[in-house]
Amino acid sequence: MSAAIRQVTIRGRVQGVGYRAWVEHRARAHDLEGWVRNVSDGSVEALFSGPAEIVAAMVERCRRGPSSAHVDAVTEHDAGPDALNLRRPGERFSVLPTV
Repeated sequence: MSAAIRQVTIRGRVQGVGYRAWVEHRARAHDLEGWVRNVSDGSVEALFSGPAEIVAAMVERCRRGPSSAHVDAVTEHDAGPDALNLRRPGERFSVLPTV
């Protein structure tokens, strides 16, 4: 199984609806590394690192999100290992402050 690092931006009604907590829970349940954060423009950004098939499935889950969210669009691109440095020390997956 090959490894992948993907960064995604989720747009829609995704702040104030538990989206970050939902992402964190799902990512940890699938043993992914990375982070999630709100962005001041109303979107949510996330980074997922792990087996390519599991990362791809997580990105697909983000297209639906939690039941209280309404996702309009998800954009994604490859990211490098340096993007993982945003995590808090000692955490595999972090919820980061809004940027």
